[in-house]
Parts: sequence; C-alpha cells; structure tokens
Amino acid sequence: MKHFKTIGRQDIIDLPDFDLSDVKAKIDTGAHTSSIHCTKVKVIDEVLHFTIPLGEKRKYEKENFETRKIRSSNGKAEHRYVIKTTITIFEKTYRINFSLSDRSKMKNPILLGTRFLKNKFVVDVSKKDLSHDLK
Repeated sequence: MKHFKTIGRQDIIDLPDFDLSDVKAKIDTGAHTSSIHCTKVKVIDEVLHFTIPLGEKRKYEKENFETRKIRSSNGKAEHRYVIKTTITIFEKTYRINFSLSDRSKMKNPILLGTRFLKNKFVVDVSKKDLSHDLK
C-alpha cells in the first residue's frame, strides 16, 4: 500500500525556479488546478511576461505555456495562462502546473489543488505548516 504524506490546510513552500522561499500556500481540495498570484500578465511575441509580487516584485518570462479554461471558486469560467515550474515541500521538489491568477484579495498567494495533491498527500484540515515545521 502506498504511503501518503500528511499535509495541513496551509503550508509554506519554496519556488526554486523563481528564487522564492517561504511562500504561504493554501491547500484546497475543492480546487482542481493550482494557482499562483501574478500581475501584469501579457504575451509579447509568443513569450509570456508576468510579475510575481512577493517580497520584491520580480518580472519573469516563460516561452513554454498554455491557455486553459478554468472555473474559479465563484463558478465563473475564464481562460488563464498555465505554466510548468517546480515547488519544494517536505524537502522534496515536485513539478507542478500553475495557472496565473490575481490572488491579491486572497490570504495566500499560492493555491495547491487536487491535480497536484493526488497520489502524494492526504489533507488534515486541523493542521497547518507541517512541512515548514520540519525546517
């Protein structure tokens, strides 16, 4: 039988591709897709440009991206850009797809959805910051 790591309702992750550490993430079993808070998202000459406003605002570019129809928590479907990157949690690095979204009104800049959590973690909503507490 496969052993799944227990994760709480919130944790703190690292984003090595963006050189960002200790970023708050909400664990959301009601969300299918993971998302990351971004602003100034635009495509110029087939290159995706965006800013991740965490700490100092940093601008990034991605040549490999896609557009997907994603249904938000209010039930409204919208087209969003989706990028592949990596996250580190529980001292392990994983590949992940993030939709770029304005999460400025949300408590956490990162949302980890079921597509990422599946076959890796079991969620215990009574706990939080389990991986960060290991550091």
